[in-house]
Amino acid sequence: MAILNCKVSLVEPITDTVYRVRLLPDGPFDFQAGQYLLAVMDERDKRPFSIASIPENKDFIELHIGASDLNLYAMAVLDLILETQQLKIDIPHGNAWFRQQSQRPLLLIAGGTGFSYTHSILLAALQENPQRAITLYWGGREQVHLYDLNELQDLTEKYPSLSVVPVVEQPDDAWRGRKGTVLTAISEDFGDLSSYDIYIAGRFEMAKIARDRFCNERNADRERLFSDAFEFI
Repeated sequence: MAILNCKVSLVEPITDTVYRVRLLPDGPFDFQAGQYLLAVMDERDKRPFSIASIPENKDFIELHIGASDLNLYAMAVLDLILETQQLKIDIPHGNAWFRQQSQRPLLLIAGGTGFSYTHSILLAALQENPQRAITLYWGGREQVHLYDLNELQDLTEKYPSLSVVPVVEQPDDAWRGRKGTVLTAISEDFGDLSSYDIYIAGRFEMAKIARDRFCNERNADRERLFSDAFEFI
């Protein structure tokens, strides 16, 4: 692990509560797809954020920060970034990184800005094996929270083996996709998950429900089920 000072090259509001942030570290860095970094506020206060970019990209590190008055924990980090245009990071962390050289089909599950975790794994998996069967489910409260659907649509056109299923809990009348929760959609679509590598990012309670439901009802292999939340639940 390394402590690095970073300049901020981009702060882009994607929605009213999500910001794309790109960091330029002042030294060499390394991580595995699916790992996270810690934003260093002070010696005793380090806050985790999934890395949305891939290890092979040495030009910058990308984060997707969900910050609002309802998430002051992340908002304080964003305020620091905007004020100083710098951020000190502790990198890398996390055990739910992408397991390379697997031939099993891949199931990626994200809730909200948990997409940043699955985004890194998705790009790494496509880079390793463009023909690998990959299904990504991304759930959000409203359609606007699925902020990178255009990029995902472009990837599905480039990689026929990739399937993307967006799910909205509170859709408006114009939404033509899946409705409800992302876990319900997966349960409707899969009778058996025993052959899949599964990566999950979202609220702890969602990850716990997913692990219990997939293992008990869909025969998922617990050893091929990955989420940083599992370290805490």
